[in-house]
Amino acid sequence: MWVIIKIDQEWRLLEAGMVLTVEPGLYIPADCKTVDEKWRGIGIRIEDDILVTAQGYEVLTSGVPKTIAEIEALMQAV
Repeated sequence: MWVIIKIDQEWRLLEAGMVLTVEPGLYIPADCKTVDEKWRGIGIRIEDDILVTAQGYEVLTSGVPKTIAEIEALMQAV
């Protein structure tokens, strides 16, 4: 499967050496009435930086904590 991106109004295939950021996120507005009050005003985003290689890809941020347990352990160590 070929993935294409738009650069300067031109569509291009991904090439070795390109880096992408994947940023899934969840943001709940402070005034959102459809969720419990304890969840209002929070945001969660877990990013990964991906290097396109000749063989496929490499996740540059693979060592970054992402699970709840990993993040809590990191915060306790600070």
